[in-house]
Amino acid sequence: MATFTLTCIGDDRPGLVSDLSAPIHAHGASWNRSQMARLGGKFAGILLLDVPDARAESLVASLTALSEVGLLVTLERTDDVAADGAQRIELELLGADRPGIVAEISSALAGSGVGIEELATDVRDAPMAGGRLFEARAVLHTPPTTGTEDLRSMLEAIADELMVEVHLSEPDGADTD
Repeated sequence: MATFTLTCIGDDRPGLVSDLSAPIHAHGASWNRSQMARLGGKFAGILLLDVPDARAESLVASLTALSEVGLLVTLERTDDVAADGAQRIELELLGADRPGIVAEISSALAGSGVGIEELATDVRDAPMAGGRLFEARAVLHTPPTTGTEDLRSMLEAIADELMVEVHLSEPDGADTD
């Protein structure tokens, strides 16, 4: 079985997901995990799929041919490797929007050997206070050598500088604060 990570982008219009899913189904592939959204008039997505090895090349050809209907698709053959001993931590961040929040948080995490498995962000109007709020939710993979308390201390120091609130929890919902 071949595993692929696929990215796609195109002008938003009805039928893009159908255009993408048809060759996946036709080649006997499994659509596993995906995140897709309309962003700034474009439709963009990322998808993990499995396909029988014998059909991998023809699937890649069919998906890249979608450029003819306005959908740019790129595929990378990948392996889903589990991180031994890694702990999963959920991060929630909320604060006044300003440039550099993601850059500073992600740099600090990378410096501690912490990986980001999932990241979703949004900017919204601040109720009653005016201005804009930046919101981020992430699933982190921490190495066995990084303790939750160390991670919390590091993120709280950065949160104070950025004037944002940071909350950590276990994926099962247990609070680590």
